[in-house]
Amino acid sequence: MRASEEERLMIERVKKGSMRERLVEAATELFYAEGLRAVSVDKVIERAGTTKVTFYRHFSSKDALVVAHLERRAEQERAGVTGAIEQAGGDPAQALRLISETLGVMSCQPGFRGCPFINAAAEYPDPDSEVRKTVAEHRGWCRQTFEDLVRPLGLPDPAGTAADLMLLRDGAMVAGYLDDPEPLAASFLRSGLALIGQE
Repeated sequence: MRASEEERLMIERVKKGSMRERLVEAATELFYAEGLRAVSVDKVIERAGTTKVTFYRHFSSKDALVVAHLERRAEQERAGVTGAIEQAGGDPAQALRLISETLGVMSCQPGFRGCPFINAAAEYPDPDSEVRKTVAEHRGWCRQTFEDLVRPLGLPDPAGTAADLMLLRDGAMVAGYLDDPEPLAASFLRSGLALIGQE
């Protein structure tokens, strides 16, 4: 009897987790394609195939869902950047090559709309909102990762170089959406290598 009760609770937890995931997945697709403010909670609920009651069991508000969406996108970007750095074996120039390749592939995909974090910041101007705090946290991680990447090169200002690389990353994401995405990877790589003195 006890075992079946534990199984029932475990099944409930899995269902809750999977419904939360379905909501975040639906929101991520819709938010990125149409914009955060343009997509209603009802539209996300419809896409996820659930109810408003279920939505509010998982998220206290639409902003909480936006934060969950951004956290998912942050996990994906961090995994990509970390993977590139690991694959490069600590070689900053090679890591930038791999990151530039990823940027090039991303920007050429159908439906690419630039950086979800820049997009979110544009739609949520209040720097004290949870959405903007989530954006700032991820951007802080990116800058710190770039700084850690270039520090072994003995550059005079690793933090400044990291800020410059972040600016290149931002520019690449915007250019990939607004301009021809084909030359993006080469441009990012050229500029990044020049910054770290590895032309």
